[in-house]
Amino acid sequence: MIKPKPLQVGSNIAILAPSAGLSCVFPHIYQMGIKNLTEMGFNILEYPTTKMSAKDVFENPKARAEDINRAFADDNVHGIISLIGGEDSSRILKYLDPKIIQANPKLFMGYSDFSAVSVFLNQLGLVTFNGPSVMAGFAQLHNLSDEYRAYVKAFLYGELVDAILPTFVHFYDGYPDWSDASTAGQLNPIQKNVGPRFFGGNLADTDKVSGQLFGGCIEVLEMLKGTQFWPAADFWQGKVLFLETSQEKPSLDYVKYWLRNYGVMGVFEQLSGLLVGRARDYNADEKAQLDEVILSVARDEFECHSLPIVTNLDFGHTDPQVILPLGCDLQIDVKAKQIKLLGSAFNS
Repeated sequence: MIKPKPLQVGSNIAILAPSAGLSCVFPHIYQMGIKNLTEMGFNILEYPTTKMSAKDVFENPKARAEDINRAFADDNVHGIISLIGGEDSSRILKYLDPKIIQANPKLFMGYSDFSAVSVFLNQLGLVTFNGPSVMAGFAQLHNLSDEYRAYVKAFLYGELVDAILPTFVHFYDGYPDWSDASTAGQLNPIQKNVGPRFFGGNLADTDKVSGQLFGGCIEVLEMLKGTQFWPAADFWQGKVLFLETSQEKPSLDYVKYWLRNYGVMGVFEQLSGLLVGRARDYNADEKAQLDEVILSVARDEFECHSLPIVTNLDFGHTDPQVILPLGCDLQIDVKAKQIKLLGSAFNS
């Protein structure tokens, strides 16, 4: 896999909109995200789609792709962070320039609808990053714990090597109404994190498995199935697949149907592990039911009883969220209940 260089103080970060254009709708949220990134020591480069109206962004998928192509081609850009998610970034994939992107690896990060672009570039051989976006993640950074802020900074600066995936004490389900400017950067009420849940394992020789990380938002990945941008049948061998649900809170039945499709494709039997992010806006009972759905499909319907499955992890549409580097090796230790990033996500 082609790894980017880590960021450092003074790095130039390109901000662009591969998905929705919401900076003009909620400028106070956008400016808070820019402020927090600047205070981390980065210089911000605002690409054209960042300041376009939501309507113009939606109607110009090629312009969104051209922003990405230009940002990768520019040697003065050291990292690229998505403005926010959305629902149609799959429309821009045909306009991306693989040769330019492959020749100029750099940090490329976002989540939610960003998954469509992230998994495509990952299949081109690049390490890409599932993590905070400018308006959803970085705009709230100053209201998250000191521990989390230190983690994000250490990760982006390439200081984490063979690092255990952290679990944070508290979490937040989304944000107050963004139309109220007085709540900019705030989060919904704090909640106690019960931590990840480990299932499966019981392997004959060891409770540790490892594999190359791949995945994203489960609803967004559905838009790619059956297209030229979906992985080949043998792509999944040895992968650790991560999935998370969006703020739309899909029903348990839909999650079951989507997972069953992975099973029919023969994905579960090839995986080294399956990771599932904390589901936003599900109550405790619904989260327990979600675990049962995941287990009933992957473990029971498709008889993958030894497949390590970890749920309720700190990534996806809740805060704080860990950064997951697609294309890097991850180790799951079922017995110790730990997940470790092997090596570094960066080429230093």
